[in-house]
Amino acid sequence: MTDEDALDFAIVVYREDDRWDAEMLPVALTSDLKGLIHALKQQPSESGTIGLVAVGDEFFVALRVLGERVDVFLSDIAASWDFPLAREVLEYLDVPVPDEEELDEILQDEETVLPAGDLSIFADLGLDEMELGILSGDIDLLPEDVLSSIAARLGFSEPFERAIESVFG
Repeated sequence: MTDEDALDFAIVVYREDDRWDAEMLPVALTSDLKGLIHALKQQPSESGTIGLVAVGDEFFVALRVLGERVDVFLSDIAASWDFPLAREVLEYLDVPVPDEEELDEILQDEETVLPAGDLSIFADLGLDEMELGILSGDIDLLPEDVLSSIAARLGFSEPFERAIESVFG
């Protein structure tokens, strides 16, 4: 897949009757954190509802709703300068949006990606902090590829891929 083919999508993943299922959410939610959280809270799930959002070839956001608790992970804080969703995530996490000087310092090395949020978001499901950090820091992978890897590691690869295929073929 080339950079021009990079996708924006939001997907909800939930567990029902001991099996994972996934559905696409409206693409408008790729730029609306409050709307995304609201949509995830509407979907009951046995082990929390998971939201996965890819924004082009730029970044991804992972969310997990367990009752009233909402855990959020942003793959790259630098995206907060150009994308409303990334900025909203940093505000939600109470992480200051870096100013231009700080961003330049962070991005001196184009190989650097600085995540924010809960690296242990999926630890109880089998994806530890270190592995999530390595996946999110791999600049050679598109966000959708990272999310596909996360889905495989967490055991819902088939429903995830089926939901993606239903929209993008």
